[in-house]
Amino acid sequence: MKHLLTSLLLLVPALAFAADPVKHVKADEAAKIIAEGKTVVVDVRTSDEFKDGHIQGAKNIDIFSNGFEAEVAKLDKSKPTLVHCQSGGRSTRALKTFEKLGFKNLIHLDDGFGGWEAAGKPVQK
Repeated sequence: MKHLLTSLLLLVPALAFAADPVKHVKADEAAKIIAEGKTVVVDVRTSDEFKDGHIQGAKNIDIFSNGFEAEVAKLDKSKPTLVHCQSGGRSTRALKTFEKLGFKNLIHLDDGFGGWEAAGKPVQK
């Protein structure tokens, strides 16, 4: 019993570090965060998708481009960074690159640009 208790006490802090370092948000919360003006918005969709409509002020860095990691590395790691794609799949993969490069304040738009549009949020074309 004593060993079990000790093991549990050691496990709890380890689990805290294993928690997801990314804040996950839907469109309404993302809009509030963006409106504060302190967040870099990164759209990882293709340039054609971006041209068809995007969140105002977003920076387009296509996850499929050869220079994706190099372009991400140029961003200010100290600023909150909201990452999205169309529906959440590509941006979820992209988050690994951001984390690898040392970004600490990451926000993921879980439903992507599709969720943003469905929520009636403004789109720039």
